[in-house]
Amino acid sequence: MYYAHSTPSINKTDWQTLEGHLKRVGQLAAERADRFGAGPWGEAAGLLHDLGKYTGPFQRRLEGSPERVDHSTAGAHIAIENYPQVGHLLAYLIAGHHAGLANGRDIGERTPLQNRLEADLPPLDPVWQQEIALPRNLSPPAHFQQRRDRAFFQYAFLARMLFSCLVDADFVDTEAFYAVHEKGVPHARGGGQPLDVLRDALDKRLATFKADSDVNRLRGEILSHVRTQAELPPGRFSLTVPTGGGKTLASLAFALDHAIAHGMDRVIYVIPFTSIVEQNAAVFRDALGEHGEAAVLEHHSAFDAGSQRDRHSIDKLRRDSENWDAPIIVTTAVQFFESLFAAKTSRCRKLHNIARSVVILDEAQTMPLPLLRPSVAALDELALNYRTSVVLCTATQPALAETDDPERSFQGGFRGVRELAKCPNKLYRDLKRVSVRHIGPLDDETLRDELLTTDQVLCIVNNRRHARALFESIADQPGAYHLTTSMYAVHRRRVLVEIRQALGAGQSCRVISTSLIEAGVDVDFPRVLRAEAGLDSIAQAAGRCNREGRRNASDSEVAIFATANDDWEPPPELKKFAQVTREVLRHHGDDPLSLAAIEAYFRLLYWQQGAQQLDKHGLLKLVEDGHLEGIPFDTLEQKFRMIENNQRAVIIPVDKDGIARAALRELAYAEGVGGIARKLQPYTVQVPQQGFAALERVGAIAAIEPDKFGDQFMMLVNEDLYDKRVGLNWSDPTFRSGESNIW
Repeated sequence: MYYAHSTPSINKTDWQTLEGHLKRVGQLAAERADRFGAGPWGEAAGLLHDLGKYTGPFQRRLEGSPERVDHSTAGAHIAIENYPQVGHLLAYLIAGHHAGLANGRDIGERTPLQNRLEADLPPLDPVWQQEIALPRNLSPPAHFQQRRDRAFFQYAFLARMLFSCLVDADFVDTEAFYAVHEKGVPHARGGGQPLDVLRDALDKRLATFKADSDVNRLRGEILSHVRTQAELPPGRFSLTVPTGGGKTLASLAFALDHAIAHGMDRVIYVIPFTSIVEQNAAVFRDALGEHGEAAVLEHHSAFDAGSQRDRHSIDKLRRDSENWDAPIIVTTAVQFFESLFAAKTSRCRKLHNIARSVVILDEAQTMPLPLLRPSVAALDELALNYRTSVVLCTATQPALAETDDPERSFQGGFRGVRELAKCPNKLYRDLKRVSVRHIGPLDDETLRDELLTTDQVLCIVNNRRHARALFESIADQPGAYHLTTSMYAVHRRRVLVEIRQALGAGQSCRVISTSLIEAGVDVDFPRVLRAEAGLDSIAQAAGRCNREGRRNASDSEVAIFATANDDWEPPPELKKFAQVTREVLRHHGDDPLSLAAIEAYFRLLYWQQGAQQLDKHGLLKLVEDGHLEGIPFDTLEQKFRMIENNQRAVIIPVDKDGIARAALRELAYAEGVGGIARKLQPYTVQVPQQGFAALERVGAIAAIEPDKFGDQFMMLVNEDLYDKRVGLNWSDPTFRSGESNIW
């Protein structure tokens, strides 16, 4: 008898048999792969993944022997022998089902598949052939459509999807075996109400909305029309609705209607910024009433799974996050796209559940330019072969359509995109609430005067140093506020409450902010000043001006200015965006935020960047050049990074509510720190590496419980460096206030 997993029992009566494990994983993997027409492929991978356990050395290891045994590569060999055409693709995921997907040939963080296939392995007991019956042949997945320009990218994508099916099936069966052994029952997973129940709950909530203003009537018309498009066949869609048009709930309503109409399983809402993830998840929970809490899974690095939940609920939420087994997922673009190019088992487990779903890509224009072509290729592949509908949802649609006209075509882009909104140009005109003009270069003194001529004004600049200097120049004036990522998130939220109260009361309110305020922050100013940037950023800034449409567009100005002071010169990338904006303004200066202007901006931006800069690391070429035996899975994971993070988190323990200090005290006796880290996340400031080193050098920050956690938790020790109006200052790390120097 051969076994897959052991227990402390010496007589082995409750050990899991290898035959039983392989068949169960084969069944579970087949069910998952059947979502995209590849059930037999999933079954074959599941049956072969632990075939190396049919050896004496591995069975001795289960009995306590210390010898190390490679139990994964044997199944990869059998896959190649049994399936000459496609076996090599299966070999990647079988060999990597614990360590992760490796490169085919080239050295990476993992041993390349070629090296593993050449290594000596213990012989398999032929009994496996009596116990395991493999599928005879593996036909191409049902309805699979090939693109000649990225054939090996498609193979790599299929392998990663099958890998997801395999590792999730393996995890779930192994988890169930040990859960039953320890507790008598398997862990709860998934569940939640069916999509039609959630749709009914949403309808109930939408019925309470009143068309009591022109804007609300227009929002109702947008919602109604978008929902009539739900019967359209799955594929690629755009939803072009100006800021304030109600696209968040309209897109959710469409997604639920569309998923129900076509037998799809879930809705995945992909959002560029963590702060908006939290905001939209709360909107969805509220809109779904009593079902919202159980239906909406929020998955991002800062989410506190422990908030107001019991231990059982927390554990289930964690398990559902592992494989996105929930009806509505709200996640970040970083989590979504990096998972699509991941090689680690933990990041890939969820991928099969993206198949047969509706993916809403909120603020679609924010996909980073250096990774734009591979990102678009992945989205297109989901729509082409994985029964997924992709919705590009934004007020500023990026020009990502591939057409037969080379002058107007995005290489490798989307074909057949259908617009869900009725007459987007008319919507833009109907919802136009601001006037936009370029007022030329402004030095800081002139900019200060501009701010002081208006009682309520928002000024957005491109870097933290400029924001701080400008704020300090008006700090003694009524209603001066500052918003920056130098403040921890909870602090920013408190400041925003004060800002909204001042605006609502008609009091003086002059806000200096970095671009963070453009990320879906609900504020309404009569005037906005915006330093030169990309036209899409200017459109986002315009969304903070006359947001509710209470004033005439002619009385609500968005003024674009060039920064005259050399000290605040923007980084090269931002200068490119600003230069393209200036070019577009020369041709569309009378209406800079029109759909024609936005399209011209993105076409010019992409043309100036060129195809190579839109795939900075050459990932698509790497895959095509590698062919089937050299797919660079490991390298793809290392190179596809949406955020090149050279910053370090510093915990700010000066919070009024004491949550950060309490969480830091918990570290003294904590074993696992996931929940504590999530509690601390909203009390951290991201500091550039150079500033972090300066703070550490003078002892202004210190590690908490370094013997247990190293430098994972770095706390601000010199609290004088954190100002309640401007946040953390690391430019003078030795500063201490006068009060602190009194003994």
